[in-house]
Amino acid sequence: MKLSSVAISFAFITLLVYAWRLLNSVWLRPKKIERYLRHKANLHIDSNWSSFSMHMQEIFVTLIYPTIMAIKNAGKNCFIWMGPKPVVNIMEPELIRDVLLKHNAFQKPPVHPLGKLLATGVIALEGEQWTKRRKIINPAFHLEKLKHMVPAFQLSCSEMVNKWEKKLSKDGSCELDIWPDLENLAGDVISRTAFGSSYEEGRRIFQLQKEQAHLAVHVSQSIYIPGWRFVPTKTNKRMRQISNEVNALLKGLLMESNYKEIQEHGERKNVGMSNKDVIEECKLFYFAGQETTSVLLLWTMVLLSKHSNWQARAREEVTMIFHEVLRLYPPAPMLTRAVFADSQVGGLYLPDGVQISLPILLLHHDHEIWGDDAKDFNPERFSEGVSKATKGQIAFFPFGYGPRVCIGQNFAMMEAKMALAMILQRFSFELSPSYAHAPISLLTIQPQHGAHLILHGL
Repeated sequence: MKLSSVAISFAFITLLVYAWRLLNSVWLRPKKIERYLRHKANLHIDSNWSSFSMHMQEIFVTLIYPTIMAIKNAGKNCFIWMGPKPVVNIMEPELIRDVLLKHNAFQKPPVHPLGKLLATGVIALEGEQWTKRRKIINPAFHLEKLKHMVPAFQLSCSEMVNKWEKKLSKDGSCELDIWPDLENLAGDVISRTAFGSSYEEGRRIFQLQKEQAHLAVHVSQSIYIPGWRFVPTKTNKRMRQISNEVNALLKGLLMESNYKEIQEHGERKNVGMSNKDVIEECKLFYFAGQETTSVLLLWTMVLLSKHSNWQARAREEVTMIFHEVLRLYPPAPMLTRAVFADSQVGGLYLPDGVQISLPILLLHHDHEIWGDDAKDFNPERFSEGVSKATKGQIAFFPFGYGPRVCIGQNFAMMEAKMALAMILQRFSFELSPSYAHAPISLLTIQPQHGAHLILHGL
């Protein structure tokens, strides 16, 4: 009886502790931060953002431009709520530069424990760990290394355009949803360049990582409750199953790849990373590499379909076209940073515990920076380069900026340039009547209903 009473008391105390931690996390501490920001941070409080932040996926299209106006009315820098999280929105280029350059002071926000099952790797590391890992990985993405990957890029692109040519009817045209094929193309390139294998061998990994990404978005939008990840819910169990299967598949590919390398070049040197580290970097490469390149190619083809006069010019002026596509449809709509100690940026005072939002998408559509045609597709604005187009400001950063700029941006751009060149050599294209323009913000900006185009053989 006494033992039972002790157990009940322990359970009750544990419950109280968790309840207090939850209350402090979702209400007491956020409200304390809000009071600080209201009185000391010199920020405008804009309550109209809460609906946008909680329902970005469902109403992305309808609220993108009204949101730009809301921020203009509230001021370039304002306090907003994203669910229970207090967030300082910053849109002044000089302040953005400070935040992204001071990467030790303003770090990535903590990742939801279940979200880590999708991918961690170098993107999630901080401090000395990040410095060491980045130093190890950097050489793989130097331009000289990337040149050796061109044959793999070319083979994967050739297979895709050959497949499209076979679908042309007798009149030399066909209707096609290009989105799945562009995802497959990006995946095929990664499989070949990373492991020397084809997309077919890596297909299961991509399917699983895509499902994991959707689940990760779902859990990231939920209120974090300590210990909840251990509750055997359907989502929690599925995310762990996916992670275990992806890890097993990657181990198999790594063992096969290492065996081939040893056969050809002798024993592999120690690269300063454990097998677990290598697997995490592979998961990140599989996910981020596929997402970034596929959405860049997709929105490029959609915009060139709408502006067919640019299809002929694209062969010669592809860089400024890609820059304009990345301005209108950056891979990620925003960057976030966390403040772990009271800090100051410009005239803003930021308390410990607040998050910083750097809204790439909104900044890329800001009329004050880009002019009255900010919402229009006009690659000419980049004809003299990014610095001239942005007037030297940090107003265009689709791959981030500063020390933590995306390590794979050259890889993505080289692959996209080769793919677009091969597509334009064989096809012209236009939007299908069945195309429905509905960008949706998941982890990247994707087409909610695919991308149906009509291809015409040349």
